[in-house]
Amino acid sequence: MDGRRKNENERTAVGSESDTLSVMIFGSEYKIKGADPDYIQTVAKYVDVKMRELDKRLASSTPTKIAILASLNIADELFRERAERDRLDKELVDRAKALHRALGDSLRDR
Repeated sequence: MDGRRKNENERTAVGSESDTLSVMIFGSEYKIKGADPDYIQTVAKYVDVKMRELDKRLASSTPTKIAILASLNIADELFRERAERDRLDKELVDRAKALHRALGDSLRDR
């Protein structure tokens, strides 16, 4: 790092090696390895925001409890998005099959 003390609310990623970043999440610094600093920073900020939202809603919770609840909330979002993607994939396959049948019927009628 550059020697300046990080403010608890500052969530910028600072490169300390070519593929390692320091990110601030809920007031703690974590070193993260990855190829895309912008992506890592975005994900870290998302986790930080989720934890801070929970911290505001819950009275006197420990950071561990907040982290676990935030993890459960994020996992729930992931599972819901996957279910929606699966539903849309199935809908797309069904539409493609229907178009294929309609095209086949149209070509036979010629």
